[in-house]
Amino acid sequence: MKKKILHKHPLVIRWFHWLNFPILALMIWSGLLIYWANDVYKISFGQTLVFHFFPENFYKTFNISFHLAEGMSWHFALMWLFFINGILYVAYTLISGEWRYLLPDKNSFKEAWQVLLHDLHIRKFHPTQIKYNGAQKIAYTLIIVMGVGSIVSGLAIYKPVQFNWAMNVCGGYGNARGIHFILTIGYVLFFLVHIVQVIRAGWNNFQAMVTGFEIFKSTKAEQHEES
Repeated sequence: MKKKILHKHPLVIRWFHWLNFPILALMIWSGLLIYWANDVYKISFGQTLVFHFFPENFYKTFNISFHLAEGMSWHFALMWLFFINGILYVAYTLISGEWRYLLPDKNSFKEAWQVLLHDLHIRKFHPTQIKYNGAQKIAYTLIIVMGVGSIVSGLAIYKPVQFNWAMNVCGGYGNARGIHFILTIGYVLFFLVHIVQVIRAGWNNFQAMVTGFEIFKSTKAEQHEES
């Protein structure tokens, strides 16, 4: 077998990816500092409390104290980095044509279902893909939509009078805060699934996001076809 190099991710895309990861992680951390000062959300059925974000013993176990001012300062500062990085990323994908690899098409949902069945070991073969499979296209596009939602709902919470339009889009201050919180849970779930999938895909896939290329072994049949 002969080793082949497949160029996969441009340098700019890799920079946006690795910048966005710590920025978003720090935004979640600073957002939690704000939320912990007034943790109003819970899951209940009628008068029965199922779960409170976060339960009292959580604060006692980790000895968490309230840092509202610190959390707000960090959150608002990081928000600008998150916003600028997101705008530049979207602009680059539009100008470079990378959006063609990311935007879901008519087959993406079918492919996503096939990917799920493959990951659950129900389907033997993984669906063919060029750069991203259907599940990845849907997930990465959804993250961009979620980012827009976070910015709009965040502005509504930050300056409800100055950004009255944002508050109206969200349906009021309370709804804006709820949307912002739900989107944060979405980011956490995305992180967990993304990390699991990276581990499943192996070192070669992770290396591609660091170096920009994958190294794989081609069979004799593939070499014959190329010649």
